[in-house]
Amino acid sequence: MAPSITQVRPIIGLEVHVQLATRRKMFAAAPSGAWAGADLAPQPNSLIDETVLALPGTLPVMNHAAVEMSMLIGLLLRCQIAPQSKWDRKAYFYPDLPKAYQISQYDLPLCFDGAFDIPAIDDAGVPDVRQPATRIGIIRAHLEEDAGKLLHEAPGGYAIDHSIVDYNRAGTPLLEIVTQPDFTSAAEVVLFARLLRAACRDAGATLGVLERGHMRFEPNINCELTFEDKTTVRTPIVEVKNLNSFRALKGAIEFELADQPRRYLEDKRVMGKGAKTTRGFDDARGVTVVQRTKEDADDYRYFPDPDLPTVVVDDAWREQIAARVPETPFARLTRLVREVDLEPKDALALVEDPPTARLVDVAIEAGVAILADRAKVARPCANLVLQNLQKVANERGVAPADLGVSPAGIASVALLRIEGAIGSQAVDTLLADDAAK
Repeated sequence: MAPSITQVRPIIGLEVHVQLATRRKMFAAAPSGAWAGADLAPQPNSLIDETVLALPGTLPVMNHAAVEMSMLIGLLLRCQIAPQSKWDRKAYFYPDLPKAYQISQYDLPLCFDGAFDIPAIDDAGVPDVRQPATRIGIIRAHLEEDAGKLLHEAPGGYAIDHSIVDYNRAGTPLLEIVTQPDFTSAAEVVLFARLLRAACRDAGATLGVLERGHMRFEPNINCELTFEDKTTVRTPIVEVKNLNSFRALKGAIEFELADQPRRYLEDKRVMGKGAKTTRGFDDARGVTVVQRTKEDADDYRYFPDPDLPTVVVDDAWREQIAARVPETPFARLTRLVREVDLEPKDALALVEDPPTARLVDVAIEAGVAILADRAKVARPCANLVLQNLQKVANERGVAPADLGVSPAGIASVALLRIEGAIGSQAVDTLLADDAAK
């Protein structure tokens, strides 16, 4: 009789695909659908040109803005920026890129060897900044082009005996961020994803709308199993593809961690070359479904792209981008808890909405300019935004920062409340009056 499993140690890494908010595509002049002014529902195959379609005689031209956005995110992730990086061709069997290969980066990525801190999480899943932070290693962040979309049923869900391809997404600038397998739970992965999204949005590098595919998450999950006789094995790695919600990310990881030990007891398969598989997540049933055996790197037949020059980043360019790096989400979360005295849950809500977090910061500074007592002013200003403005914003379907209330107006109302000059019922009226000015 085989020994029973006494311990399951999760081993989780994450790949994040970030669509960059540039006006045009990575190597073509065709418009991108991932920037703020893009049509939310473009006609299929309308965001294309001769280069996207790989017509004879076309050549790629690198998008300078996409490279700078990638450097900005890389510096936020405390990555090294390569003095020289190159472009490679990654061969695909699938017809979602007309060239039959993807322009990507293989052995010389633009950004590499970084780290991203997330707060510890208590038993209820709430961030706890009093405990040491968890550091997630970043292997690389490389720039590439996105693929098109293959549809295997007609719009409306009708069955067809062929596939339909929409190349609107093909060629969109895509930054792929690859972490070390440093996560030990689904909760850690989701918190990392939420803070990374906030960082990328704060930097202006992506709109970060998950429903539109601006960020897609692909966890790599396996387990180390320990048996009664103290022997250990590692289950094969499973990569769950194209998750575009935090709920799906959490559900897919939790299902895999629960199901992989059972699979091992059935088939005795262990981690090794050719054992990795990709799966999709069935949100309705809460299970992952096998898609295919995962290719190894040599299966992609990488080789340098002869049509694109090396990307050379000198010290001056790197320092220019470094000057634009905003406060990290972990630093902002810690500051809001310790200096503004917010509950961690409220602080996290602000961190995830960078424009509103900036509104709170400027309102506090406006209050300090009048009262000169930060400890007394900070939390009342934040509470006005988190409670009063958030209520109105929810009713209107916008963010608090979009209501038009000025930081000075928030500070003035907060000071009146501190002095006891007005009651709670007058707060909404005064804030509304400020927005109307």
